[in-house]
Amino acid sequence: MPDRTTYLVLPGYQNSGPGHWQTRWETAEPDSFRRVGQADWEHPERADWVARVDAAVAEAAAEGPVVLVAHSLGCVATAHWVATAPAERTGAVRGALLVAPADVDTAEVPELLGFRPVALERFPFPAVVVSSADDPWVRPERARAFAAAWGARYVEPGAYGHLNSDSGLGDWPEGRKLLAEL
Repeated sequence: MPDRTTYLVLPGYQNSGPGHWQTRWETAEPDSFRRVGQADWEHPERADWVARVDAAVAEAAAEGPVVLVAHSLGCVATAHWVATAPAERTGAVRGALLVAPADVDTAEVPELLGFRPVALERFPFPAVVVSSADDPWVRPERARAFAAAWGARYVEPGAYGHLNSDSGLGDWPEGRKLLAEL
């Protein structure tokens, strides 16, 4: 049987609800998309989140290639994981779709302060950063700086807010196209 790609879904602060494109993708393809659960979505702890990403990658890599599908704080957790994970673990990842990375360095949300500073190490796998022109959690120039530091392609789809369920993206077919390109 051929190796099967596992798409690890990494939601942000407070998780992704039923109308979020991450949840919709997961629901549409439950055998391929697997959410990385967190112990506490409301009071995130960086070490815990990074450890859960690492464990999920290790488990999924035993089955085949891995692609990360992160949103908001999930992007920041991914960057911290890349900065600390061993090469054999990051080597299992084929690519990452990083959507609406939250700029925790400027966000004055007490629950997010432990994720400062955003890790800016280059990713050892292909990545795409997608950020809206009017995202309240990250300015476009900062999102472009994240993409440059991470060695990722940058895509700005227009003015869609935080690219979440409030953005009216539905199943977000444009995101699926970007994912397919990884």
